[in-house]
Amino acid sequence: MIRIVSYIGLLAGLLILAILIAWQGIDEIFELLVETGFSLLLLPIAWLPSLLFAIISWHYLFPVNRIPPFKELSLALWMGRAINTLLPVASIGGEIAKARLLILWGRGGVDASASVLVDKTVQALALVPWAIIGTALLVYLAIDNELAKLIMLGTFLLGLGIVGFVIIQRAGLFGFITRFIGKFHTSDGWGQITNNAHEVDAIVKEIYSNKGRFFASILWRTIGLIWQTSEVWLACYLLGYPISLIEALMLKSLTSIITDIAFVIPNGYGVQEGGYLMLGALIGLSPELSLTISLATRIRELIVDLPGLLYWHNIEAKYLLKKSGKTPPQDTP
Repeated sequence: MIRIVSYIGLLAGLLILAILIAWQGIDEIFELLVETGFSLLLLPIAWLPSLLFAIISWHYLFPVNRIPPFKELSLALWMGRAINTLLPVASIGGEIAKARLLILWGRGGVDASASVLVDKTVQALALVPWAIIGTALLVYLAIDNELAKLIMLGTFLLGLGIVGFVIIQRAGLFGFITRFIGKFHTSDGWGQITNNAHEVDAIVKEIYSNKGRFFASILWRTIGLIWQTSEVWLACYLLGYPISLIEALMLKSLTSIITDIAFVIPNGYGVQEGGYLMLGALIGLSPELSLTISLATRIRELIVDLPGLLYWHNIEAKYLLKKSGKTPPQDTP
C-alpha cells in the first residue's frame, strides 16, 4: 500500500514540477542555469557539512560501548539518504536500508534497528526548532503574519504527533506489534522474532533514557538543517540575485517544512518548487528565479545522491551473488 501511494505521489509531483516549469518558461529557467555555468557545482560542496552533522547526530543514538565505526555510519547514512531522495519509498526505505547495511557489516541487528527508529524520530523532532526559526524570521521580516500563524499551528500539531510517537516507542512499540501479529501467526520461529522485538524496545528505552545524548542528537540534526541555508544563499549569489542570510534562512526553513510535510511525494518534486515560488515572492524573487534556485539545489541529487544509490545497488548485488554461492563474501567498508 505504501509503495502504491509513493508511486502515485511521484507521478503527481513530477506532473506538478513539469507544469510549473512550463508555466514559468523553460527557456528563461534554462538560460539562468546556463549563464551561471559550472559554478553551480559548488552547491553540493557547500551542502556537504550538513551530512557530517547528520552522521554525528546518528552516532549519539547507539549504546556508548557499541557505536559502529564512523566510516560505516557515514556510508550507511549516505546510501540511506540517497534511497529516500531518489526512490519512491515514502522516506522509510532509506531508514530500513541503513539498518540492513549495518547488519551486513557485522553490527547487531537490535542496536541497528533501535538506533534507526530513534534517528527517524530525531529527524522529525529537529523540524520543530527548524520551523520555529523560519517562522520567527518571517515575522521579523514583517512579510506575512497570517502565514506565520498557520505554520506555527502546523508545527504545534507536528510536535504533538511526534511526542505521541515517542511515548508509544517508550511503551514498547515493537513488542506490541509482534504480539498482535503473533495472535494470527502460527510460525514456530515467531517466538524468536517476538524476543528480538522486546530487545529492540529495551534498547530504544535505553537511548531515550540517556537524555544528554538524545538532545545532543537533536541539536546536531538541527545544526545540519540550518547549515543547508548556505546552499540557498550561494545559489542566489551565483545566479546573480544575492539575498541576505536571514532571507535565505527563512526561505530554506519554510520550504523544507512544506516539503517534509508532503513526504508521500518522493523528494518533494513539485512541492519544493511550489514552496520556493510562494516564499520567494515574499522576498521579491521573480517566479522564474525561484524555480531556478530550487532546480539548482537539486544538482546535489546528481552529484551526491545518485552515486550513493549506485553504491548501495552494488552492495546489494554482491550480497545476492554471495547468497547464491557465485562470489566470495563482500568486504566490509
